[in-house]
Amino acid sequence: MSQKPSTIKPKVFQGDLDEEFLSEYLKDDRLSVDCEMMGLNPRRDRLCLVQIMDSQNRACIIQIFPDQKTAPNLKALFERPDIMKIFHYARMDAGFLKARLGISVKNIFCTKIGSKFARTYTDKHGLKDLIKEFFDVLIDKRNQSSDWGKKILSRNQIEYACEDVRYLISLQQILTEILIRENRYELAKSCFEFLPSIVELDALEIMEIFEH
Repeated sequence: MSQKPSTIKPKVFQGDLDEEFLSEYLKDDRLSVDCEMMGLNPRRDRLCLVQIMDSQNRACIIQIFPDQKTAPNLKALFERPDIMKIFHYARMDAGFLKARLGISVKNIFCTKIGSKFARTYTDKHGLKDLIKEFFDVLIDKRNQSSDWGKKILSRNQIEYACEDVRYLISLQQILTEILIRENRYELAKSCFEFLPSIVELDALEIMEIFEH
């Protein structure tokens, strides 16, 4: 098992996707998506980066400005219902996209939820665990907690940001095969479809809605 060096060279944008990348992404039927934030509270913390990769390994990183409220091209892309957006722990990323940029992500596949339904033989459902099992690659998570809000990202930060989206499309395909085989795909799909409602509930700070 090894840490394989990334060969992906992302395009870095300021504030939003450009028209060329938007046009190319709109041609695909699925995209890997991840976000980096200054913390885990969308009411308090900044959304700093949005990373996207398509099935052709065309990658980009969008740096979000501190007081930015909209990103029209990202919104147009993420709200398209015919393109699957694949996240790991979609609840958090979709929550930040909604709170900070007013984007309501449609057609979500969450590899964390998918893993919990498919891999009931383990309690390890982190992205690092999935990549280790299915690709025999040990990814470096040391840059997970770093200053994502700075203007100039380090090479290590850029590589880390790409690694977080590099495997998601393949993971979606692998997990879907297992879910179908184990007759759990429809149940997992219903959970993916409920994620936008979970995002709204989180924004309203309504927890444990199904409890007595």
